Amino acid sequence: MGADGWPGLAAAARRILCAAHVLIGGPRQLDLLPEDACPGERVPWPSPLRPAVPGLIEGYAREGRRIAVLASGDPFFHGIGRTLTELIGHDRLYIQPHPSSVSYACARLGWPLEATETISLVGRPLDALTAALHDGRRLLLLGEGPESPARVAALLRERGWGGTRIRVLEQLGGPTERIVDGAAADWPYARVDALHVLALDCVRDPDALRLGAVPGLPDEAYEHDGQLTKRYVRAATLAALAPAPGELLWDVGGGSGSIGVEWMRAHRSCRAITIEKSPERAARIARNAAALGVPALEVVTGPAPASLAGLPAPDAIFIGGGLTAPGLLDACWDALPAGGRLVANTVTLESEALLADHYRRFGGELVRLAVAAAVPVGGFTGWRQAMPVTQWSVTKGSPAA
Repeated sequence: MGADGWPGLAAAARRILCAAHVLIGGPRQLDLLPEDACPGERVPWPSPLRPAVPGLIEGYAREGRRIAVLASGDPFFHGIGRTLTELIGHDRLYIQPHPSSVSYACARLGWPLEATETISLVGRPLDALTAALHDGRRLLLLGEGPESPARVAALLRERGWGGTRIRVLEQLGGPTERIVDGAAADWPYARVDALHVLALDCVRDPDALRLGAVPGLPDEAYEHDGQLTKRYVRAATLAALAPAPGELLWDVGGGSGSIGVEWMRAHRSCRAITIEKSPERAARIARNAAALGVPALEVVTGPAPASLAGLPAPDAIFIGGGLTAPGLLDACWDALPAGGRLVANTVTLESEALLADHYRRFGGELVRLAVAAAVPVGGFTGWRQAMPVTQWSVTKGSPAA
């Protein structure tokens, strides 16, 4: 159901609610039902909700009572539909969808739904919004609480997006629907209606660093102490790692966290764990992850390979430091499942010898990456060569391995 409640429901939905012995939902949704038309027992969701669902549903089902569950908007768009499907099975459900808040918002704004990215802020770190900010991009945000727009505006100002237009669409589809409009730079509203969607027309400030959508962000995007996989080598490393949706990376010897950060920026469902022995650098990695829109990057502080024990199995591993630590390379290889990828970079002869040995044993690809930058030489211009990087990449269980 929508904010308009009973009057906005289709006839089929009304028939289901009128015939139900038990009506389960949030207090706001239950209050929208007329008692004379819907005489069933009203049961508010307990908190926490998810652990209580199976017992609650099964208890009424054993009694042979018809159960209707109320959802806000479309039950399968960030709604209760997913939870019910996972916990009791889709074959036991009949779903009567309603327009989602996003459908209403696009209708009010004239935005094509298929071209509009939607991000939920409910139960998620606000910093995750940063990864979706691109000049000229339109975003819809599902807000969490009356202060959400003010918090979003503050983040936009901090990250260099103060010119972004913010529209708050309140009580969509209901009798008190309204739109609040303003710019992030001088957003005047501390609170809005709790039931809202935010619409952003993203505008980057002229002096803000431009961040692209592919690996190889500018080095200036990172806070670092010199321990940073530089831009062009980083892009080549991510290409070798080949992140795919839902995959997990171990970034061993995280340094500034750039490989883990850009792995997670490749897709919103990508996950990464960075292992870094220096507490100072580990804290820096967490700050970089938040600033670049992937606050869910997990940082493990401790030496490798000891700190690898007990971590969930990775789909890929990157080793950017500590290759000469006893047993590290073999421990990483052993942790990879069949089909997993391993990429290791080094600039020292000692580590290069290790990579050459493993290349002979397991195959894969051994390459040298050399980058030179143009610099002033007196009144002229010449090339300054960076230290070459030796890179070993291999897929476990591949024909070459």
